[in-house]
Amino acid sequence: MGAPKIQESELRVMNLLWEHAPRTAAELANQLAESVGWSRNTTYTVITKLVRKGIVERTDPGFVCRPLIGRDAVRIAETQSLVEKFFSGSRKLLFTQMIEQEEFTDRELEELRELIDRRREHD
Repeated sequence: MGAPKIQESELRVMNLLWEHAPRTAAELANQLAESVGWSRNTTYTVITKLVRKGIVERTDPGFVCRPLIGRDAVRIAETQSLVEKFFSGSRKLLFTQMIEQEEFTDRELEELRELIDRRREHD
């Protein structure tokens, strides 16, 4: 099973935890109040949802929060969801869309080619 779906508000909390875990719920609330204007209740509600989903562990005393799922696991799950939802499960269509619609520097294109070459070598 992949990582649970993470909402935008939950991702804000997770990004803080991935960068600076462990953090108390109060520290998270203060930081999110400053950065996005959330009330303490909003932060605590989002933390509670993350705990229920099994994404965050909150321990007493001090309501110390730690991520239980890594950033890469969430990225993989969200990418798979995007491919299924918008590209009928085709990774090729996703890459085609990006390559045709995005502007890449020569260096970025070279890095992409190197990634593809390395992948071919490992298959």
